Amino acid sequence: MASFGKSIIFKGDLTGDEDLEIEGRVEGQVKLPNHQLTIGAHGRVTAQVEAKHVVVIGHVSGNVSASERVEVQATGIVDGDIAAPRLLIAEGAVVNGSISMGAAAAGKTTGTTPSSEPEAARKTG
Repeated sequence: MASFGKSIIFKGDLTGDEDLEIEGRVEGQVKLPNHQLTIGAHGRVTAQVEAKHVVVIGHVSGNVSASERVEVQATGIVDGDIAAPRLLIAEGAVVNGSISMGAAAAGKTTGTTPSSEPEAARKTG
């Protein structure tokens, strides 16, 4: 597993083909379509996030999309929409945004606006 330490600040598009843990700051876009992304306790991500499995322990400002699962642990904060077939939100976690679940949910947070979603989808958040 690759890791960004607490003192690392990255700005731009981040892609990769291995699991990644972020303890520093990332601004831009993060895409790990076949791997796990973990935002650690000290991690601060201001980005559109797409991965196979996303674990939020720190703070994400931006939409989060996973092809398999999103997990927001008790200390995790997501300020943005979440889309994934499976979702775990621990007691104490904070999610400020809409949630889309189901087989077609992954990818729903990329490029959509509330006005372009069906009426039923807007009522699920």
